[in-house]
Amino acid sequence: MNSFIFDFSFLEEGFTARDILEQKINAVSFSDDKDAFYVADLGDIVKKHIRWLKALPRVTPFYAVKCNDSKAIVKTIAILGVGFDCASKAEIQLIQSIGVQPEKIIYANPCKQISDIKYAASCGVEKMTFDSEGELMKVAKNHPNAKKFLCLFVFQTCFSDSKSMCRLSVKFGATLKTSRLLLQRAKELNIDVIGVSFHVGSGSKDPQTFVQAISDARCVFDMGAELGFNIHLLDIGGGFPGSKNFILKFEEVTSVINSALDKYFPASSGVQIIAEPGRYYVASAFTLAVNIIAKKVMLTEQTGSDDEDDASKKTLMYYVNDGIHGSFNLISMSKTELCIVRKKKSKSDERFYSSSIWGPTCDGRDCIIEQCDLPELQVGDWILFKNMGAYTMVASSGFNGFQRPTLSYVMSRAHWKLMHTIQELGIIPEVPELNDVPVSCVTKNRIKLNSIACAM
Repeated sequence: MNSFIFDFSFLEEGFTARDILEQKINAVSFSDDKDAFYVADLGDIVKKHIRWLKALPRVTPFYAVKCNDSKAIVKTIAILGVGFDCASKAEIQLIQSIGVQPEKIIYANPCKQISDIKYAASCGVEKMTFDSEGELMKVAKNHPNAKKFLCLFVFQTCFSDSKSMCRLSVKFGATLKTSRLLLQRAKELNIDVIGVSFHVGSGSKDPQTFVQAISDARCVFDMGAELGFNIHLLDIGGGFPGSKNFILKFEEVTSVINSALDKYFPASSGVQIIAEPGRYYVASAFTLAVNIIAKKVMLTEQTGSDDEDDASKKTLMYYVNDGIHGSFNLISMSKTELCIVRKKKSKSDERFYSSSIWGPTCDGRDCIIEQCDLPELQVGDWILFKNMGAYTMVASSGFNGFQRPTLSYVMSRAHWKLMHTIQELGIIPEVPELNDVPVSCVTKNRIKLNSIACAM
């Protein structure tokens, strides 16, 4: 296994990632250098994995690398025995660099460059998706040993913004009618189709979409059997909620999925089921701290008011040192998702004002939140955003020369031990809930992870 090193802080018993945030903020309280930064709790990923295994015992997770490709993240997930959903040659190279075997990788991109198909063939990655005849032709010529998954079109996510945060079916997927034609073509090309896949959209808000997609997948399995294929893998994709404040609870979604799987693919069928969770594993592990670098007060005169305090309506614009060209590139925030405001001084009876939060660049579109009600803040105050682990750092740029936030990792000793127990024994040990209790210090560690063998 190739090695790499990353820094993290061991949290002693009861210590939390929030304590690290507080320490970092306090450390620069008298400095002019108040750069944005992340704190990521790797232990949260361990908890998410245990939750997954309990809620979806029949479904093997393949983490979607595109969501967050930090080496510390993918290594932690690899130690837990999770597979990987890769969308490019670079992602495959990253995952193999940490010792993951090719059978634990699915090349889940229906639109692949020929050179990347050849690379997958050269390094033994055989599982890959397709949704068109053109893709079949490329694979037949450049990777004859490929094991293909037919990617299905998911109807509801194509037409309703309310169903998911990212509607993948506007770009990917074959209809049931097209699926039969593609299976026939695969047979003619002597391509081995071993699975069916779908994706209801990232951050799906309607678990019933899974039911329809699983039902459609059953139809494709039957089509394949008629044509002589041994289709034995079902990939139910992603779309699982990754934070507590999402409209749906994870178990609400998994309950619907389990019922549909029991109906269309009972355990007795022998079908192996996998999924491609991304934001589920990492969203809640990350908190972003941004600093207010500028402030603008906008006054609008009000007529007909005898109250001196209401004589002018004040709205506030805050400018912080991260924005839509950085961590907020692929995500949208609303006033309900604004998490925590840290003020130098606060009052219990302070007034709230209509406010907006803007990024630091010279782009007029660089707005994080257009309207929210906040107490009056000052330059140098901090705003914290929770649930910032998914589709944030991976999409950030250095536009206008602004640097990306720094990142610190933490993990409790209890979660560290639990992670390796899962790795070594392959089971979930009976442990009490590992709740976070605020305290105030950590032990710094530098761990070389090639000394830890991944259970692959």
